[in-house]
Amino acid sequence: MTQQHTCQVLIVGGGPVGLVMASLLAQQGVDVAVLERRTHPRQYSRAIGLHPPALAVLNAVQLEEAAVAEGQRVHTGAAYSRGRRLGGLSFEQAWPDRPFVLTLPQNRTEALLSQRLSDLSPGALHPGWEVLEVRDPARTDRPGAKVQVHARSTIEPGQAVERTWSADLVIGADGPRSLVRRTAGIGLHTQPLDDTYIMGDFAQHHARVVPHHDDAAAAIFLAPTGVVESFPLPGNMRRWVAHTGTQFLPERPETLTRLIAERTGEQVDPSTSTMMSAFAVRRRLAHQMAAGRCVIIGDAAHEVSPIGGQGMTLGWLDAWHLAPLIVHMLAERNPAPLQHLESVQRFAHQRLSAARAVARQAELNMALGRPMRPLTVTVRDVVLRSVLATGLRHRLAKAFSMRQPLGGPETQIPR
Repeated sequence: MTQQHTCQVLIVGGGPVGLVMASLLAQQGVDVAVLERRTHPRQYSRAIGLHPPALAVLNAVQLEEAAVAEGQRVHTGAAYSRGRRLGGLSFEQAWPDRPFVLTLPQNRTEALLSQRLSDLSPGALHPGWEVLEVRDPARTDRPGAKVQVHARSTIEPGQAVERTWSADLVIGADGPRSLVRRTAGIGLHTQPLDDTYIMGDFAQHHARVVPHHDDAAAAIFLAPTGVVESFPLPGNMRRWVAHTGTQFLPERPETLTRLIAERTGEQVDPSTSTMMSAFAVRRRLAHQMAAGRCVIIGDAAHEVSPIGGQGMTLGWLDAWHLAPLIVHMLAERNPAPLQHLESVQRFAHQRLSAARAVARQAELNMALGRPMRPLTVTVRDVVLRSVLATGLRHRLAKAFSMRQPLGGPETQIPR
């Protein structure tokens, strides 16, 4: 027998974006439920970068202090090529109030968010539930009727335990392959890119080959055979990312540490690895963010290259902009399909525009880090050294810390 549940807002996806969305709504007294397919909390790091706008969102849910206490502050970054330092960036002018990018493994970020949601709304997070179907009458002939979400338990796969949730609104924070997006009939533009990368987390080491390299700074090594990026993590760890051309390489620590040594001279101990992942890159952008009584946010609406690490912050800003609109709609008891509301149209236009700007910037970062011929490397290095020696470096600091993407407007953040 299928159990029946009701709530005002149902969120599909209990990752960082879904948890932030739920916490923002719960703080305003909204009856919210979150369905997450995973049965247990994530045990490893994925996304690590919390830019100043992300910290502002965490502050809005009273978690900034806890995150900063656990994380690693990265105040500066430097670029190297062929063993020489091209120049560096500081985030102090870009964000005087938060002059750093915080690194914190995603599993710890999710743990903080889960606990906060539990404090605000005990039992709102439902792990172990896979959504099978979303039925939205507002897309047909019954505006004002509640959305029905049918889910199956993943805790005991051998038993057919199912539930149906009835909600005024459904938010899809269910990632690039979003079921909510597909069910809502929202189209998607996908642009696959040829680049592949391998990344891993290793213990920090101190036998520095590159002079003036700071253990607490980010480092970009622009090797002719492909970029290597390095970011400090809490607990005396470090994240390393290497471009691997157009083919996946084996997800083995030795594979990545060999590339690090060949391209930078740095000797990283493969036995200290705590996470490995190989990945390809694509750009996905939804045609719209709302249809019927469903709205999508985060990677469900826009997937950008992880190079630059701005995707999670982008999704959190979606949630922060959307939350007051939802609170207002619920208070007004407005049953209209969301895509017909002027406020939602403005929201979608602004957020998709922001995603385009971030995607363009990430793809520029990738282009600078691809394998290059020696003459091209020389020209690139001359240009970068010149930029990093002038006031233009402050503009780059704004872009890399998400104050203002290259070619985009300044980011609006919670105050």
